[in-house]
Amino acid sequence: MNGLKWIGATLGWSFGGPIGAIIGLAIGSIGDAFASGKGGFTLGQGDNPFNRQRQKQQGRRQQNSRPNYRTQQQRRDQTTSGDFEVSLLVLASVVIKSDGKQDQRELDFVRKQFVSMYGKDKANKAFDLFKRVSQQTIPLRQVCMQIQRMMDHSSRLQLMHFLFGIAKADSMVTEDEERQIFTIAGYLGISSRDYNSIKAMFYNSSNNAYKILEITKAASIDEIKKAYRTMAKKYHPDKVEYLGEEYKKGAEDKFKQVQKAYEQLQKERRF
Repeated sequence: MNGLKWIGATLGWSFGGPIGAIIGLAIGSIGDAFASGKGGFTLGQGDNPFNRQRQKQQGRRQQNSRPNYRTQQQRRDQTTSGDFEVSLLVLASVVIKSDGKQDQRELDFVRKQFVSMYGKDKANKAFDLFKRVSQQTIPLRQVCMQIQRMMDHSSRLQLMHFLFGIAKADSMVTEDEERQIFTIAGYLGISSRDYNSIKAMFYNSSNNAYKILEITKAASIDEIKKAYRTMAKKYHPDKVEYLGEEYKKGAEDKFKQVQKAYEQLQKERRF
C-alpha cells in the first residue's frame, strides 16, 4: 500500500485525543509511511506525529499545570477536510457494526461514498483504513465529544447525513442502527429537530416533508415558506464549502431533499 498522502497534510485537531489514538493505531497496523504533499511530515515506526503530539502535550503539562486552552470557536475554525474524513471513518465503523454484523451492501456503500468523494485511488486507501478502524473497540462518547467540541454545526449535520446513508445502504435502517445514530447525535450536540429532519430524508411517510422542514402539519402557508428559507440556508452546500468540493457535493443531496419537501407541500397545499 502506498503512503497515506491523501490525509496526512490535512489533519488538524484530530491528531490528538481519542480519534488520534484510533487512527494512529490503525496506521501503525498498516506499517506504512504517512506523508504530506506540501512540506509536511512522514509517519513511519520511528516518526509518529501522534506520539509527537502526546510528547508535546506532556511537555506543556510539565511547564505549566494550567494549560492555556483556546476558545471553542478558535478550535472549530481549524477543522479541515482531514478531520472530517477521519471522524466519518470512525463513526461509520460504529454504525455499520451496531446490528451485530457487517452487511456487504453497507460496506459497498461506504466504498462507493469514498469513491464519489475522493476518487478510486484515494477511496481504496480510505477504505483500507476504515476496515482497520472497524477492528478496534471505539470509545464512542469520547470520540463524539471531541468532534462536538472541535467541529462546526454544519459539518456535524453532514456527518449525520452520511451515517444515515450508510445505515440505509441495505435498503432499511434497523432499530439497532437507528438507536446508535441517535446516540451519536446526542453526543454530537445535534438537536432532536435537526436529527428528525435528517432522519426523515431516509424514510417514506406522509409526514416526511413537514419533518424535513422542521414544522408540523398545522403550519400555515407563511410558516411553511419561512421554514423552507430557514432550512435552505441551514443545509446550503456552501456551509461546508471549506471542506472541499467532495463534501460540498455530498451536502447537495441534503439540500435537494429540502427543496423536494417544499415542492411536495406546495402541491399538497396548493400555493
